[in-house]
Amino acid sequence: MSRIEKVFKVLKAKKEGALIGYVTAGDPKPKTTPIIADALIEGGVDILELGIPFSDPIADGPTIQAASLRALNAGTTPIQVLEIAKEIRKKHETPIVILTYYNPIFKMGIKSFFSLLRKYEIDGVVVPDLPVEEADYYHRIARDNSIDTIFLATPSTSESRLLKIIKFSSGFLYLVSQFGVTGTRDVLQQSTIKLIKKVLPKTNNLIPLAVGFGISKPEHAKLVFQSGSDGVIVGSAFVKIIKENQQDMEIMLKKICKFTRELKDCSENQIIILI
Repeated sequence: MSRIEKVFKVLKAKKEGALIGYVTAGDPKPKTTPIIADALIEGGVDILELGIPFSDPIADGPTIQAASLRALNAGTTPIQVLEIAKEIRKKHETPIVILTYYNPIFKMGIKSFFSLLRKYEIDGVVVPDLPVEEADYYHRIARDNSIDTIFLATPSTSESRLLKIIKFSSGFLYLVSQFGVTGTRDVLQQSTIKLIKKVLPKTNNLIPLAVGFGISKPEHAKLVFQSGSDGVIVGSAFVKIIKENQQDMEIMLKKICKFTRELKDCSENQIIILI
């Protein structure tokens, strides 16, 4: 059983949902990411997601695009991101997921990439621009290295394709809550709740379901958890805190920790709303 599977199993027994926190590794500088990770984990993040900065992050909105640019300008490389993960692993058993676009994997080679992930004790990987139809070899090598492959399903995913995505996914299924790119939102759309209810019967007893894209307030997280999701993924809201407070690390870390606790509080003692 992987670290990710264990986390969901333990949380389910406690009637809690998983809080998955994303930051772009190397933003604003590589040396700050392990410190930011400490604050996220102290605040209650159950799974940590580190983004490898990329020049053309097509699934990301302006907030994470800007974070990638800051990290690249600071000289952050894919190997540095793995070194950052290694530094975090020295202090924490929290599962670490890498989010990367396919180009860095292609340049490195799939076998070399997953061999490195295993060496650096990475638990899972998300590749937004890798279609499941082209992922047979990728999926096999990941499985050989005991790395969870987390695929994305969207509001437009057909039922037949969803079933294939579920089959290829391990750790959890990443459900994109709405059309568009990542970013903070003022209101959680009712269509997101309906989407969760539509997908849940397909994932139930097979794989945990985690919802991301636009989850940026505690009330958003609460609604997602109450709708039956096993986890929520929050990224842009954390990245925004980092950007706005990068000149004062002490204030940044306090705000990250406080916001994380507010999100995590929404996952406890779930009362599922039947819609």
